[in-house]
Amino acid sequence: MFGFLVRRVLAVIPVMAVVGLFVFSLLSLAPGDPAALIAGDQASPADIERIRASLGLDRPFLVRFGEWAWRILHGDLGTSIFTNLPVTTMIGQRVQPTVSLMLVTLAFAVLVAVPLGVLAAWKAGRLVDRLVMGGAVLGFSVPVFVVGYLLAYVFALELGWLPAQGYTPIEQGIGPWFASLVLPALTLGLVYIALIARVTRATMLDVLQQDYVRTARAKGVAQGSVLFVHALKNAAVPIVTVIGIGIALLIGGAVVTETVFAIPGLGRLTVDAILRRDYPVIQGVVLLFSFTYVLVNLAIDLLYTLIDPRIRY
Repeated sequence: MFGFLVRRVLAVIPVMAVVGLFVFSLLSLAPGDPAALIAGDQASPADIERIRASLGLDRPFLVRFGEWAWRILHGDLGTSIFTNLPVTTMIGQRVQPTVSLMLVTLAFAVLVAVPLGVLAAWKAGRLVDRLVMGGAVLGFSVPVFVVGYLLAYVFALELGWLPAQGYTPIEQGIGPWFASLVLPALTLGLVYIALIARVTRATMLDVLQQDYVRTARAKGVAQGSVLFVHALKNAAVPIVTVIGIGIALLIGGAVVTETVFAIPGLGRLTVDAILRRDYPVIQGVVLLFSFTYVLVNLAIDLLYTLIDPRIRY
């Protein structure tokens, strides 16, 4: 098992190096002159040159990348062009809403999607199965912003049960904090539920045909134990895999969801930075999202050693 863990951890290093190179290249790959775009139409040539110098565009690419990578290794993500605040400070101010949204969405999606997938596999070909799979197709098909506006209109504007926009910090109480995340989590979790439910159903259908499941049923084991103890445990690897892969859906969907519900998180910070062409902030947030995704998949790989003993060595 130790060798497996070491190989997976070492594999993260080249992946993050490639991600870092791509993130840094965003500034060079931007169409036109980034300094001129940031300065605006009314800027003088001196202003453009000043911005170009602050971005390091007057130096060779490899030199700039080496200096940037060295600062990243020391925890320095740069300084915002427009606010003059360190990017790490801006990220720290926005990280709680995004983390809260993703954790609530993840918990909600797993708790709903896995039982639905198991139920659909158990009742394969019947009405329940068709309803679950039809709902999954609908979840994949409807855009996130449409779901968000619809939920906000029904449950916030018409019924008045939940807040339509904004975020309440957890320090102000668990109840208000959770209430501010219900609609965003439902919006963001719909496509995630659809993905996990479909994979759970497909995997469970295969496992339920195995001999040990038929043996358990022949011995009179309760149906719930057959499904959730015997079958689901052996179907866990593909399900855990798709949960880890789906983190990318949460990261991408958070940008849209936070914009729809005016949540001051990292997704909203990304949108604002793109609109203002604040490249240091864009680079810092994209790098953070990429690093988070790589770490989550590393954690999923390590979790395999607990789920499937065959890959421990």
